Amino acid sequence: QVQLVESGGGLVQPGGSLRLSCAASGNIFSTDVMGWYRRPPGNRRELVAQIDSGHSPWLESSVKDRFTISRDNAKNTVYLQIDSLKPEDTAVYYCNVWRKLDGSNLNFWGQGIQVTVAS
Repeated sequence: QVQLVESGGGLVQPGGSLRLSCAASGNIFSTDVMGWYRRPPGNRRELVAQIDSGHSPWLESSVKDRFTISRDNAKNTVYLQIDSLKPEDTAVYYCNVWRKLDGSNLNFWGQGIQVTVAS
């Protein structure tokens, strides 16, 4: 099992920045892909960024100019830097570990952390 704990959310003014962190513990595989999803109010959860252990990032096209994902393999921690925050970034952000194992996809989730962008 994998346990994920997010931190760094909160209330931020438009144009501001914040960095979300997610510390993973438990049985972490070197091939695990770590990432961030978000669920805006009234909408479905959506993938915004992923990064593999080789630090190859993927970012959803609508956020790639403002979001940066990074990973510290030694600390089993993934970060999401969000700059130039917009009200539409308001959402619950979820940390995710995605693992392919024996042909199956396994997903582990954090509890979610609220990010609110408002003046």
